[in-house]
Order: sequence, then C-alpha cells, then structure tokens
Amino acid sequence: MLRALTLRRSLQSLHHHNHLKPHISTAIPQNPLNPLSPARACSSLSSPSASSSASELRKYLGYTALVLFSAAATYYSFPFPENAKHKKAQIFRYAPLPEELHTVSNWSGTHEVQTRVFHQPETLEELEKVVKDAHEKKTRIRPVGSGLSPNGIGLSRAGMVNLALMDKVLEVDKEKKRVRVQAGIRVQELVDGIKEHGLTLQNFASIREQQIGGILQVGAHGTGAKLPPMDEQVISMKLVTPAKGTIEISKEKDPELFYLARCGLGGLGVVAEVTIQCVERQELVEHTSVSNMEEIKKNHKKLLSENKHVKYLYIPYSDTVVVVTCNPVSKWKGPPKFKPKYSSDEAIQHVRDLYNECLQKCSVVPVKNDVDINELSFTELRDKLLALDPLDKDHVVKVNQAEAEFWRKSEGYRVGWSDEILGFDCGGQQWVSETCFPVGTLSKPSLKDLEYIEDVKQLIEKNKVPAPAPIEQRWTACTKSPMSPASSTKDDDIFSWVGIIMYLPTTDARQRKEITEEFFHYRRLTQVQLWDKYSAYEHWAKIEVPKDKEELASLQARLRKRFPVDAYNKARKELDPSRILSNNKLEKLFPLSDTI
Repeated sequence: MLRALTLRRSLQSLHHHNHLKPHISTAIPQNPLNPLSPARACSSLSSPSASSSASELRKYLGYTALVLFSAAATYYSFPFPENAKHKKAQIFRYAPLPEELHTVSNWSGTHEVQTRVFHQPETLEELEKVVKDAHEKKTRIRPVGSGLSPNGIGLSRAGMVNLALMDKVLEVDKEKKRVRVQAGIRVQELVDGIKEHGLTLQNFASIREQQIGGILQVGAHGTGAKLPPMDEQVISMKLVTPAKGTIEISKEKDPELFYLARCGLGGLGVVAEVTIQCVERQELVEHTSVSNMEEIKKNHKKLLSENKHVKYLYIPYSDTVVVVTCNPVSKWKGPPKFKPKYSSDEAIQHVRDLYNECLQKCSVVPVKNDVDINELSFTELRDKLLALDPLDKDHVVKVNQAEAEFWRKSEGYRVGWSDEILGFDCGGQQWVSETCFPVGTLSKPSLKDLEYIEDVKQLIEKNKVPAPAPIEQRWTACTKSPMSPASSTKDDDIFSWVGIIMYLPTTDARQRKEITEEFFHYRRLTQVQLWDKYSAYEHWAKIEVPKDKEELASLQARLRKRFPVDAYNKARKELDPSRILSNNKLEKLFPLSDTI
C-alpha cells in the first residue's frame, strides 16, 4: 500500500535471538590456575601414576569435546542473520516485544525506527479522533508521508500518523485552475487525477512518489529561476491541530499562521486538505547538452532568464557540465526536428564495457542470478560499478568519466508532458546534502552560484574525496513562507539549490558504514568552509542533527539567524502544547524549555 515506506512486523522471539545472540568463543583459556586448562592437563602427564594420568587426560578431553559440541549445536540452532557478520557483538538486553511492533525506514535505508503505533485514518473524522485521543493521552503521533526524506524527518519511535488512505481529489475549479485534495494523495496520483481537466502542477521535484502534505511541509522545490518552491502554490490549508481542533487557514484567514504553516515541518498540525493553484497542462521540450565551466560563465545569465526550467549537472574531477533546459513546445514551430547521433543503447555501451573490465580486474565472479547488465538503466549500472569499490577515488573518477561520456552521447531533445519531462532518475539508495542560498536577482545574478560550485570542486580535489556524479544545481524564485530556505521579502530574489551525494550501492553493513563516514566527512568540508560564506542552509528533508553538543548548539544558533524560530515555537505551543506531533529531530532543531 505504501510503495516507499517500509513496514514489517517483527518476528518476535526469533528476531530477538538473531539480533541479540552473543558471540560464543570455544577457546579454552591458557591459565595455569584453571584446572581445565591445557597447561594444567599437560603438567599432569608427568605424574608418577600412569593410570591416573590417562584417566585425567580422558576426563579433560571429554570436557573439551562437550564444550565444542555444545557451541556447535547452539550456533547451528540459532544462526546469525546474513547481515550480522559485520556487526559488533552486543551485551544481551531483554525487552518484551509487542505483537504489533513495526520497523519503519526511509527509502534510502539511512534512518529507521521501531514503533508500536502507526495510524492510517481513512477520513477526516478518523484523523480528528486520532489527534484528539493522542492529545488527551499526551502520546506522540508524528506526521509521516511516503518516507522519502533522506533524513527521515517524519519518523518517530513513539508513534506516527500517515495519510496514505486519505488520497482523494475533492474539488476541481477549472476556471480558477485550482484543486482541493486530501493531503495523503501522491504527486503522480494528483497529476493523473486532474489531467482530464487540462490542469497540472506548476513545478515538480525530481520524483513523483511524495505525498502532497509531505512535499509541502518540507519546502520541496523543482527548478526554474522564475518559479518558486512548491509551498508557494498553496492557496489554503486545513490543519488538524491537537489544541484547537481542525482549522482552515489562507491568505485571508490568519495569514501569519498560514505562511508559517505552509512550510511547517509537520509541527503545527496534521495537514489534512490543501487547495493548490495549478496551471494549464502543457508539453515541454527538454534539451540536454554538454558544456564546460568557461562556457557556462559566459551564458549563465541568459540560461537562467530565457529558460522556464534549467539545471546543471557537474561531474567531479572533470570540467564537464551537463545542461538540461525545459520549455513549452512552440505553438508555431512545434517540437524541434533532431536526429540523435547515438542510440540509447550506443550511449551506454561504454559503461557496460567498463563494468565488465572492472569485473575481470577484480576477479569477481558474477552471481548466477545476477541481472543481465544489458537490461540495466544507466543509473542502475552506475550503482553496480560503484559497488565494486565505492571509496577508491581513482575508481570513482573512472566511473565519473564514463558518466561524462554517457551524457555526451545522450545530447539531444525529448518531448513530453511536464510531469513526464521534469522528473529525474536520482539513482539508488544514497546520502545527500542539499543547500540553498541567495544568488541575486534574475536581472542581476550575483554569480555566487557558480563560485560555490568551483569551491566545492576544489574541496573535492584537494581532499581527494571519492565524490560520485552528479553535483546537481537548480534554481527557484523566492517564497513568502518564512520557514523555507528560499524565503525572502523581496519578490525578485532568486536562490540556488546544490546537492552533493554519495550512493549506498551495497547491502554490506560494514561497507555502508564506511560510505556513511566518508559522506559526512565530505559534507562537513562544505559545511565548515562554504555555508557561512554563502549564507547556505540545508533543505529541511536533508538536514542532519549533529551528535556533538557544541555542534548542535551552533546549529541551533545558526537556524535562529535565518528563520523565525521564536514565532514557530510560539505557534507550536499554541497549537500543540504537548508536542505530540514532534519527534527527536524537531526537538533538537527547535528546543523549548519544557519537554513532553
């Protein structure tokens, strides 16, 4: 039912045995004071009584055999799970497991919680009852969407509420181009539901699986310097709050709370319904070309101002810049006539060749049931390539070079509806950090966006970071939602969004841990040397809470400089005084004096 949200019931006692089983050692200690030690047994062989010595030896050999047999029987009766071979042994801790204990993880598998409470109301009335009951009992029910946020911002061990079953289009106003929907509807479902009316959303993020409530609450965005983040498309909202019940807010009804709640991080109420300003459905022409930094600097202002949608994909350890623009199909000229130089199969063949070459060098024997590489997409093939040695810089550079060549052979045009064209295959599981910072206006761009990229690439090369491609750069206009990283009171301000990435192409626990450590080293380099310099702030769905107390205090102070934290916390106290909609991440980012 939930495609991107992982729910699985625990296996009770079996699960308990598998994950908490202590390591069993069968070695006998070499302690001369131990009557069972081999040293003591050997010394008894020099006894004057031969029969006594033989008897003692047989006894100790019997003890040894018994210990070995018991250890082997225990091991094969309660084997370690496959993913436990790299995990450290833990002290046995007993905790009774309830029948309905669920494990919930985000899509990338980077954040996971176990919870006893997972509500999925089907109607507004059911949702109101869930919130009311939780408020009276002071039990947490954190709103969670599709589980796509890289930082797991919607997860809570104490309990969650998910609106996947509240997924209907409630009303369509063709004249005003507005739609009213339940907040649990996914982006793709919404688009499919209104296309018969000739409508679509103004902009899209990279993927279509997000629930509308979630994508709005974290300030998600598409790309286009004339187009704001998605929260700016919201006309009105219906919030189910713990303290004040269900309230409707808009620009006319409580505008201060409305703007605050549009990007409210799920902390001010459960978004139940949303009215969205849409646009006419239209076909777009996507143009993909390969450039370099020198050419980009010459044409940057023109690219931003003359294209409805534009993004750059940078390839680390190279000067390659992939430029992707999207514009409405001309009513007069129609779609461009263009014959690609390479077929899609020819464009990817060199990547397949590199994979086979690397397999031979690594002496890796392909698994029998492994997928035929000829059936893999480029991003799937890239994952398999990186999995061979994800932290070896030279290997990653080779993969990046193959990606640059892939894009050169993929130059050309593509025509389709906006919801088909504006998507982007982000690849497999990954760690990602995305920052947003001001870059002047459309008429007078500051070029800070290009300077930021040059600084990132220098950090990568200087520190020999095994950074895979791409570094993705997008732009948006500003929004009036004060909790958005792209908020501004000046209507003509534009913002750049830059994402750095490390893929998790393996299920090996130790390797994933090593990649995670390397990613956070990579992220910290940009944080320490670039964020303050460019006034950059992380996307709410990608911000990670530091474990170090001093770093956390520094982050909290930094957020206060950019966002109206006091106003946000004041609204939280009024609407959710017991903070049943909060979680550990929200509490640490926006601490209050009293706690739930």
